[in-house]
Amino acid sequence: MSATESAQQNDSGLAAKDPPKRRRALLIVTVVFVLAALAWFLLWEFVFSTRENTDNAYVGGNQVGISAQVPGTVVAVLTDDTQHVDAGQVLVKLDATDADVRLRQARSALALAVRQVRGQTDSASGADAAVAARKIDLSKAEADLKRHLPLVAAQAESPEIVQHLRDAVAAAQAALDAAQAQAQSAHAAIAGTDTANNPAVQQARANFRAAWVAAQRNTIVAPVSGYVAQRSVQLGNSVTPGQPLMSVIPLHNLWVDANFKENQLGHIRIGQPATITTDLYGGKVEYHGKVIGLGAGTGSVFSLLPAQNATGNWIKVVQRVPVRIALDDKELDQHPLRVGLSADVTVDISQDQGKVLAAGPAQPAAETSVYDNIASQADAEADKVIAANLGASGTSR
Repeated sequence: MSATESAQQNDSGLAAKDPPKRRRALLIVTVVFVLAALAWFLLWEFVFSTRENTDNAYVGGNQVGISAQVPGTVVAVLTDDTQHVDAGQVLVKLDATDADVRLRQARSALALAVRQVRGQTDSASGADAAVAARKIDLSKAEADLKRHLPLVAAQAESPEIVQHLRDAVAAAQAALDAAQAQAQSAHAAIAGTDTANNPAVQQARANFRAAWVAAQRNTIVAPVSGYVAQRSVQLGNSVTPGQPLMSVIPLHNLWVDANFKENQLGHIRIGQPATITTDLYGGKVEYHGKVIGLGAGTGSVFSLLPAQNATGNWIKVVQRVPVRIALDDKELDQHPLRVGLSADVTVDISQDQGKVLAAGPAQPAAETSVYDNIASQADAEADKVIAANLGASGTSR
C-alpha cells in the first residue's frame, strides 16, 4: 500500500469519529447555556426581583440656622467652622449696653407701679376711715336733732335752733355721701386683686419681662448640639434680627434621600429595610436603615422653573421621586457621615404589603429646650422686684 493510500485511510477514519465529538461538544455548550440561564433566572427570582437599587442618593440632615433675635453689634465670636458645640453653648455675644439701659428703665417702672398701687391701697383705707368718721358725725347730728324735737313741741326750744340741727344733719349726710363716693373711687383702682396682680403692676411686669428677655438675647446660644458650618459673622458686625450668622449641623440624626425612578416605586413601601454604602469609606462600611416616607412629588415639580409639558415642545424624561430612609444612630456614631455625601441604596422589597403614604403625623423632626427657662427666669426676676417694693401691704386689697 502506498503512502498516499495510507494517509487517505487515516483521514477517513478521523472523519468517521468527528460527528460524535461535535455532538458532545454541542451538548456541553447547550448544558452550559441552560445552566447559566437557570442560574440567572434563580438569581433574578430570589435576589434581583426582591430589591431596588439606586446610586442617585444623598445623605441629608438638619441644618440649624443661627441668627440674631435682636439688633446689636458683635463683641465676641466664640466658635468657628468644624468645631463641635453643645446645646445651650454661647456662640456669639452682642453689645448689651442699650439692652441694659432699657432693662433698668423697665425695672424702675415696675418698682414705681408697685409703690403707686401701694399708695392707692393706703388711700382706699384712708377713704374708708373718712366714711366711718362721716357716719359718726351723721349719727351725732341725728341724735342732737332727736333730742331737741320734743322741746320744740313743748315750746321750750326755739324753732330756729331745730332748723340749724336739721341743716347739720343734712350737711353730715352730704359729707357722708361725698366720703362714700371717694371711697368707691379709691377702691375701683384696687378692687378684686392684690398689689402684685393689679393691672398696672401686671402691665409694668410685662414690660420688664420683655426688656429682660431682650437683654438675654444679646447672648446667642446653640439650640442643638452639632458641628458649626458656614460661619459668616465677624467681630464688629452690626447684625439685625433674622440675619444668618452660622449653621449648626447635628451629625447624629441623619437620613438618606434616595431618588428612585418612577418605574422603581411600584413595590417600595414604608418600613422596608434598606442597606446603604457611601464612597466616604470606599463602600466597605454598610449602614442599615428603613424607609420612612416617599416624596409627595418629583424633583422637577418643586424646581424653580418647573417644566411646562402642555407647550407641545416636550420630550418624556423618566422622573425620580425622593424616598427618605432613616439611618441607625449607633452605626452613625461608629462611622460618622456628612450631609450631602452621595450614597448607594438598596431597598428590600420582598415584603410589599406596607403603606405607601404616612398614616398620620409623626414625632417632631427636631426640637430644642434651651429657650424653655428664659420666660421662667424673667418671671423670677420680676417677682424679686415686686417683693422688694411691696412692703407690708403685699396682700392688701
